[in-house]
Amino acid sequence: MRVADAIKDWVVEQGLKPGDRLPGETELIQRFAMSKGTIREALRLLQAQGLVETKTGPGGGLFVGEVSRERARALLANFFYFQHVTIDDIYQVRVALEPEMAASLAGRLSEEQLAELSVIMEDYAQPAADAEEERIQHVSSLRFHARLADFGENAMLGFFIGFMAQILTDLTVYKRLYTQPNHDLWRNGREHQIDLIAALRDGDAQAARRIMHEHMQQARQMMEDQEAEVMKRFIV
Repeated sequence: MRVADAIKDWVVEQGLKPGDRLPGETELIQRFAMSKGTIREALRLLQAQGLVETKTGPGGGLFVGEVSRERARALLANFFYFQHVTIDDIYQVRVALEPEMAASLAGRLSEEQLAELSVIMEDYAQPAADAEEERIQHVSSLRFHARLADFGENAMLGFFIGFMAQILTDLTVYKRLYTQPNHDLWRNGREHQIDLIAALRDGDAQAARRIMHEHMQQARQMMEDQEAEVMKRFIV
């Protein structure tokens, strides 16, 4: 809506930040020369987007909202809900982004951050005993990648890598990609992540890029194989 866009532009021009108070409805009507109904509809749209918050009670009113990464990813996932997105589509993006992200973080992570990645890996320190544990371990492995991306300074790169991890997590759960433990996938993926942490600690950007690229290519092939196995169950 044109009025909603105009209000967003005004917020940017005024340099307002999340939590800052917005003008009241009467002032907005006067400022944008629009009817009460039009302003209210624009505010409802901005509230639905998470860009405007309404607080009641003493000190209440309209305030600039902040869209969380979780909400932004959920909204973006809604767009892809009716799109035909394949495992190959997702890994084409991951192969392009994650090796460069890993290289950019080499030598720049604290021991606390590296330790946090190692703690995540404890969730899959041993091979899975059954399909359910296999799925849980795979979701934890994806959390490793999302958390690594969080450590970078490029907010856009981190957002999209985290989004890819979320999409793969959803696919893992609702497609039930893992019908039996895949010890090769577990072993190779874990070894790659151990080597990656070592390269990041050593500040070896070239090794971090290479390890992540190999990891992505191998995971891509194995997940496509898993998806193919799932599809066989539906062929009569």
